[in-house]
Amino acid sequence: QVRLVESGGGLVQAGGSLRLACAASGLTFSVFAMGWFRQAPGRERDFVAAIDWSGSTTYYADSVKGRFTISRDNAQNSMYLQMADLKPGDTAVYYCAMRSSRNWSPGAAMHYWGKGTLVTVSS
Repeated sequence: QVRLVESGGGLVQAGGSLRLACAASGLTFSVFAMGWFRQAPGRERDFVAAIDWSGSTTYYADSVKGRFTISRDNAQNSMYLQMADLKPGDTAVYYCAMRSSRNWSPGAAMHYWGKGTLVTVSS
C-alpha cells in the first residue's frame, strides 16, 4: 500500500522559510516522479513543483520559481520542498504526490496523494 506522509508545515512570518518533507512507503520510491501541490482556502489545488525519478529534472510554477526548491533523497525514500521568502499568498495545504512513471511533464496526472500539511504565512 502506497503511503505518502507530509511534514514540516506550520506558521511563519512573511519573508521566512520552511522546509516540507514527504516520506514515502509501500513503493519503489526511486523510480517514480514526485511533486508538490497546494490548495488555498476556497481555491482549487494548484501545481507547485515536480521532480523526475533521478532528481535531474525539476519543474516549478511561475509563482514559486526562484523561491522554492524541490529535491529528493532516494536512499531515504523522501522528497523535500525548501520554501524561502514566503508570502501570505503561499498560505495553503501542501500535498505530496507521486506519479507512476519515471518522468513528469506539465499537466500530467499524479496517481497517489498524501493528506497534506498546512502552511500559514502571516503578514
